[in-house]
Amino acid sequence: MRMKDNLPVYVTGLGAVTPFGTGVPLLWENIVSGSSSIRRVDDIIDLSGIKTKLGSLVLDFDPKDWFNRKRAHRLGRPSQFAIVAAREALDDADWEWSPGSYTENVGVVTGTGIGNINPLIDSQEEMVDRGPRKVSPFLIPQLMPNAAAAQVAIEFGFGGPSYGTVSACASGTHAIGQAFKELQLGTADMVVVGGVEAPLLRVAYAGFSRIKALSTRNDDPRASSRPFDNERDGFIMGEGAGFLILENESSVVSRDVKPYAKILGMGATADAYHVTAPREDGSGAREAMRIALREGGVQPEEVDYINAHGTSTRLNDKMESRAIKDLFKERAYEIPVSSSKSQFGHLVGAAGTVEAIVTCLAIKEGFVPPTINYEHPDPDCDLDYVPNEGRDQDIELALSNSFGFGGQNASVLFKRA
Repeated sequence: MRMKDNLPVYVTGLGAVTPFGTGVPLLWENIVSGSSSIRRVDDIIDLSGIKTKLGSLVLDFDPKDWFNRKRAHRLGRPSQFAIVAAREALDDADWEWSPGSYTENVGVVTGTGIGNINPLIDSQEEMVDRGPRKVSPFLIPQLMPNAAAAQVAIEFGFGGPSYGTVSACASGTHAIGQAFKELQLGTADMVVVGGVEAPLLRVAYAGFSRIKALSTRNDDPRASSRPFDNERDGFIMGEGAGFLILENESSVVSRDVKPYAKILGMGATADAYHVTAPREDGSGAREAMRIALREGGVQPEEVDYINAHGTSTRLNDKMESRAIKDLFKERAYEIPVSSSKSQFGHLVGAAGTVEAIVTCLAIKEGFVPPTINYEHPDPDCDLDYVPNEGRDQDIELALSNSFGFGGQNASVLFKRA
C-alpha cells in the first residue's frame, strides 16, 4: 500500500488525565499559570533505601467515578486512565458513540514505555505465597503493552487498526507518528491516539535510581524538575495519559468539526549508540526534527516554537540544545524552546502525547508555555527556554520532541489549522 502524498491530517479532539487532574482544561490552566504538580510521595509509596522521594501522581482519580466495580477491577490503572482520556478527546471532537456501537474505519494506537508492571509484581508474590492457581486471570490482559489500545477499542467499538508502540520515553510520540501514517495510508478515517503510563512503583524508583536518572532535591519538590538549568540533577517520574483524535480531511469536512491543528510531518531515528545515554552530538535528535520538517515541506527558519523533550538530566538537555542549534543555526536563538516536564515531571510513555496536547493548545491559544525553575544558565544550554513565565506569541508551526532510552528519537510537526 502506497502513502498518499500530503494527505492532510488534523487534530480534532484532546483528552488528558495528568497529575494536575482529570481533563485538558485543568492541564492547560496549570501550564499557563506556571504551576507544578511535583510533590513528595514517600507517604504513599515505600521509598525507604531509595534516595529520591519525589513524584508526580494523579491523586484525584477514583475508578469508581468512571467504571462499575467489575469493570474497574478488570482494568489496569493505565487502561483506566486511557479510557477516561479517550472519552474526553472523543467528546471534544464531537464524536457520537453509544455502548455496543461498532465503527470499522476508526483505529486506536497507544504508546507505553514501561507498561503495567504492578499486576506482575503482585501476581509473583501471590504465586510464591499461595501457588500458581491463585494468579489472577486478569494478569495477562492487564500486563500486555497493547492493553490500553485494546480496551479503548472495546469501550468505544472501534474496529480499525489497533496496536501499541513501545519505545521508552518516545512511545507516545511514536504512537502519534504511527496514527499519522495510518491516516495517510488510508487504512482509517480517524485514529484515537494516546500515551499511557503508571510507573510509580518502588521497583521502578529503584531501577531509575541505580542509573542516577532521578532528582534527589527532596527538600524542594517544586524546584526539583529544572530542565536546561545548570543545577539540574535528574527527572521526576510521573503518571497519566494524553489522547488526541486524528482525522483525515474528508472526515473533518463531513463531520463539520473545527481542528486544533494540522500534522505536517513526523521524524523518527535511532542513535544506535548506547542503551541509556544519547549521542552527545545530538545527531539522532537533529535528524528526527529534520525529517519532520522535510515531510511537512517546512524550512527551519519557519518554525515558531519547540516543545522540548527537556528531561532535566545533564546529558539529555545538553544534547537536545546542541541538536536544535545544529539544525536551526542562528535561528535557534530566536525560537522559544520550553519543557513541560518542568511542571508535571516525566510521564514516560505518556509524555509525548500530553506534551503534544500542550503544543496544540499553544498554537491555538497563541501562548508559549514556560520552563519553570530556570535560574542558573548552563553554557551548554544557551537558547531561549522561556524561563519561569510563559508569553503570548503567534505560533504557526511547532515541533514536539521525544527522545527515549535505547536511543529512540521522535519529533512531530504541527501547524495551525
